[in-house]
Amino acid sequence: MQTDTQKYNESIKPNSKEIEILKKYFPQCFSKPATDENGTATKEHFDTEKLAELLNKDEVDIKKEGFTLNFLGKSYARYQANLDSETVIVPDEQNAHIQSENVYIVGDNLDALQHLKYSYAEKIKCIYIDPPYNTGKEDFVYNDKFGFTAKDFVEKLDVTEEEAERICSMNGKCTHSAWLTFMYPRLALARELLRDDGVIFISIDDNEQANLKRLCDEVFGEGNFVVCFPRVTKKGGKSSDSTAKNHDYVLMYVKNYQKANLVGVTHTDDKYCNKDDFFEERGFYKLNQTLDYDSLGYVQSLDYPIEIAGMTYYAGGSEDEYEKRQKGLHGRADWGWRWSKDLFEFGYKNGFIVSKNSGERPRIYTKTYQGVKIQKINGQYKVVKIERTKPLSTLELIENEFSNDNATKAIVDVIGKGVFEYTKPPALIKRLLNLVGKTDIPEILLENLASCSTSDIILDFFSGSATTAHAVMQLNAQDGGSRKFIMVQLDEHVKKGSEAEKAGYKTIDEIGRARIRRAAEKIKAENPKTKADLSFKTFYLKSMPQNTLDKIKTFNPNSLFTSDGDIVKTLGEDTLFQTWQIKDGFGFNCNRQKIDIAGCAAYVSEDEKIGKYLYLLTGMEEESVKELIRKIESFELTVDKIFVYGYSFDFDALNSLSTNLKTLKNRNPIEPIIRY
Repeated sequence: MQTDTQKYNESIKPNSKEIEILKKYFPQCFSKPATDENGTATKEHFDTEKLAELLNKDEVDIKKEGFTLNFLGKSYARYQANLDSETVIVPDEQNAHIQSENVYIVGDNLDALQHLKYSYAEKIKCIYIDPPYNTGKEDFVYNDKFGFTAKDFVEKLDVTEEEAERICSMNGKCTHSAWLTFMYPRLALARELLRDDGVIFISIDDNEQANLKRLCDEVFGEGNFVVCFPRVTKKGGKSSDSTAKNHDYVLMYVKNYQKANLVGVTHTDDKYCNKDDFFEERGFYKLNQTLDYDSLGYVQSLDYPIEIAGMTYYAGGSEDEYEKRQKGLHGRADWGWRWSKDLFEFGYKNGFIVSKNSGERPRIYTKTYQGVKIQKINGQYKVVKIERTKPLSTLELIENEFSNDNATKAIVDVIGKGVFEYTKPPALIKRLLNLVGKTDIPEILLENLASCSTSDIILDFFSGSATTAHAVMQLNAQDGGSRKFIMVQLDEHVKKGSEAEKAGYKTIDEIGRARIRRAAEKIKAENPKTKADLSFKTFYLKSMPQNTLDKIKTFNPNSLFTSDGDIVKTLGEDTLFQTWQIKDGFGFNCNRQKIDIAGCAAYVSEDEKIGKYLYLLTGMEEESVKELIRKIESFELTVDKIFVYGYSFDFDALNSLSTNLKTLKNRNPIEPIIRY
């Protein structure tokens, strides 16, 4: 006997998802399938000519030739993208008291994405990943739990025996084909998760940048490519190389270019180099002269005395000349101040004016900030938050903020020196997140900054040291947002003898979670009034033990398992329930309740978009069945669907439950959904 997931995976082909979509939207293009002697469909017949007829050829060019990316393992990669994970989701016992909507998943990211697609399809606003770079060393080695023989591949993937053998031989390799086979299903699933206005950023170096670009063109669509940002990683490179290698890239794609709300890279130049300790939230600023030397005509309203620090300044020269002009006795100045008097007074009061020594007499300047400007709203001047943007294709540096040196400083600051290598700086992730677009408030007054709330979900399924989580928390604390993060990291062992091992860490995920906790403490200390969610819940992806699978195969539906063979006891009620919640679309933070039905524990999950589901996991005595029916018939308990774990019910109990639910009084019958 098999679990439902195993049965589903047995039926999957590399093109199963595409066939399903075509059947849904173009059923008229399918003719009767070929069948075997048992009447089982063996091959689908799809009429491309009929599809072409349905399309308006004036609007769609039917191409007969094209440029495609082919690599060894592509059919297997497509097959993996269609599979369901056979792992279960195990909640950390320490989660019980944690009130947080942030999620940290420990396990293989392919399994995680296969789970997430059921609850988070088209719900993720932004994905950032920093996958292995495949330098040909230990950075990347393709290790796959194939679970298939070459013969299986021939049958499932429709490939030759020779190609099947070559696919199997990729295991343990670091070739381009192996790397692309590794990345393809993960990117395909990532696309499913993105909202229509969603964006994905991928860090990469020269070794796979060209291949990744072509792969993303295929997965996301060439028309959804935005830019390939160069990023300076350090000021200099290795002196032994003819060309210093001090850069990598960030590829940017959108789910749907027509619906993406992109902001653009914040424009910075060398003039924006001054930093104001009193107004850090305004960003860097540059100085501008206060006199308008380019004016084509004299404006009397811009000719007034300015008094700063005991000094008086005149637009056209001395006090005598100013007074004569006011009396109309002679001449006029060639220029005036750039700002009107009331604007200047507001600017001086709000830190937009600075006086600097220059020769015998100080000079006054106005400040142009990157992050704010003065704007007149309803007759009053206000300080307004802005983005000075240009469609730049580079990530410009301010004090080398996006460099690996800054990344190292950021992680050393929270978990110590040498514990984790090859991380990215939080400043880089924050800059990228700001490119995605503000979906709630387009322009924010600084005085009302705390009212800015964005609830976008940010995903990183190569979490590593959890830089993305660090950046999300920092950003929320700074702008009052409520972004949520989902981090995924394999429980990969740290290197023997490494600083990480010396510091007491056994696996990479332990480092990532420690960083989030310590970064949260630091952010809280720096922002004591913040209401940002600075915690997270942990979940583990686990394969069912082999002895449990063996018991499933020998399952006898006429009697319950003995205590040593009870599947629910092996998995745990919380694990089974959590796994089903994700599969049914409720996510990690749904409204759930545990109820008692005449001594039988049951669970209820509710969501206004999905409905109200009842889960029966541990079997039921006849008394509990009767009580359940009574509650439903009296409307004491209202549910839309009932899910039953078949392994926990013997034949008689299952039959009694199904029969009674189909013959309900006062309401429509309910067909229980039996799962294995």
